[in-house]
Amino acid sequence: MAILLLYEYEKEKNKSFYSYILWNKQVVSGGWSLKEYIEERAVEAARYIVESKATVRQTAKKMGISKSTVHKDVTERLLAINPSLAARARQVLDVNKSERHIRGGMATKEKYLHRQ
Repeated sequence: MAILLLYEYEKEKNKSFYSYILWNKQVVSGGWSLKEYIEERAVEAARYIVESKATVRQTAKKMGISKSTVHKDVTERLLAINPSLAARARQVLDVNKSERHIRGGMATKEKYLHRQ
C-alpha cells in the first residue's frame, strides 16, 4: 500500500475537494504523476500572473500555496517547461518588483488616513 506523501486541500466556490498524492507518485483520482502536477501548477501560476498582472503574493493566495513556491515555479521550473510563458511572467514580476515601494507607501498612507 502506498504511503501518503502530500495531501492537498483546495476550496472552490464553497466546494471542497481533496486530492491524495501518494508516495509512489500516483494521484488517487486523475492519473497525474507528481511531476505532472508540479508542471501544471507552474503553468497555471504563470498564466494567472500574466493575465491578471498579479503579484507573487496575490498568486499564492489565489492558488493556496506559499509565495516561495510560486516564485520557484515561475522563475525556475517554468523555464524548462515553457520558456516563452516564463519570459512573459518574468516581465510582469519585474514590473511588480519595480513598483512595490510605491504600493508600500500607498498602503502606509491609507493606514494612517484611516486612523484620524
